[in-house]
Amino acid sequence: MNTRNLAFGLLGTLAVGSAVWAQASTEVEHTVAALEQKWLESQKTNNADLLAPLLAENVVGTSDSGKVYVGKAALLGDAKSDKWTSAEYTDLKVTVFGNTAIATGGFNGKGVDSAGKPIDARIRFTDTWVKMPNGHWQCVASADSAVK
Repeated sequence: MNTRNLAFGLLGTLAVGSAVWAQASTEVEHTVAALEQKWLESQKTNNADLLAPLLAENVVGTSDSGKVYVGKAALLGDAKSDKWTSAEYTDLKVTVFGNTAIATGGFNGKGVDSAGKPIDARIRFTDTWVKMPNGHWQCVASADSAVK
């Protein structure tokens, strides 16, 4: 095989490999975006049971007030404490790094906390998702920042 054929063969292999990687990345973006929509649905319906399968057992969450929640039970307990009357995402974006994906976006919601105090939330969030050994994607870290 001459050098020219080898070079074209290598370029062709790289092009096909890049196309396959880009397609896989897009599929992961869609998968994680759909999981984020399930999370939003759990908030809209005040149903933490919808959130439970999305969270890793050892998930870590940081609220917009700076409180840290360690473990699925702690994060679910926090999710159950607020009752939302409206909830929406804005500017949801997913960036993929192999078997890890970072979802960022805005959350706007109104409701009441566990003490009945009104909530008018304007938050930016960052969620870190990992493809687990069983093939399912789960959130391993979530951080919220209040938007002033």
